[in-house]
Amino acid sequence: MRSEVIGKDARVAVHPFDHDIAVQDLGEGRFGAEMSERWWVERGPNGGYVAAVILRAIQAAAAGERAPRSLTVQFPRAPVAGPVEITAKTEREGRTVTFLSARMEQQGKLQATALAVLADDLEANGFAELQMPSVEPPAELYSPDPEQVSGMPTMFQNYSVRPALGDQAFSGGTPYSGLWIRGREPRLLDAPLAAAILDAWFPAPFIRLERPVPAPTIDYTVHFRAPLPEPGASAEDPYLATFRSGLARGGFFEEDGELWSQDGSLLAQSRQLALLLS
Repeated sequence: MRSEVIGKDARVAVHPFDHDIAVQDLGEGRFGAEMSERWWVERGPNGGYVAAVILRAIQAAAAGERAPRSLTVQFPRAPVAGPVEITAKTEREGRTVTFLSARMEQQGKLQATALAVLADDLEANGFAELQMPSVEPPAELYSPDPEQVSGMPTMFQNYSVRPALGDQAFSGGTPYSGLWIRGREPRLLDAPLAAAILDAWFPAPFIRLERPVPAPTIDYTVHFRAPLPEPGASAEDPYLATFRSGLARGGFFEEDGELWSQDGSLLAQSRQLALLLS
């Protein structure tokens, strides 16, 4: 945990994730944030991390109790480390649903755009046809050290993980894998952390390949399917994240992700379109 000064003398422990996605209200729907190199992959920040920062600004702009239901982010550029400015705007606010848009800019250049939906819980009929994959319960998780593993992105330092299903990267197998994952320093799972986690693992097509290649995200959508944090959840809880890809064509691939609680509740779903460069 980091200690940050609040007022003159008091200090409060701030989780590293909350420190790295923090936004400052600049007025008139504008928010300042800082891109941290702790989340770097290749030439810029992890897309899930960028999405989490934008979602934090959107939640601050909405200033209510409505929960995130959908977030879509597109990435025209990769920000560099340092300050960014996010402009968030309420496009429409109804009795139960709020629609918002956001833009992230850095040094006058557009870095990302986003659309989000926040909504109250509604009393309605439901069903659940999806089932959590059958995997072994999570054993002890470990924290990867990017400094000790050649080619591992810096971003992995922020998680504790344990692979749970599927083939290894660059094995020639089926592009489907899953892992148990949580923050390296325990933290309750909320919507921004779920958005980060669902872009935290290596791209599913890497299983089919012989070596790593650049795979920057173009478009990333997360649907939040349960209240977060879950009632009764613990900061120590690991979650099962699964990732699957069915098609790579013309230099692009899709990837579908799911995030499950240990008791089999589907918490969030993701879908992204990304480049697969040779």
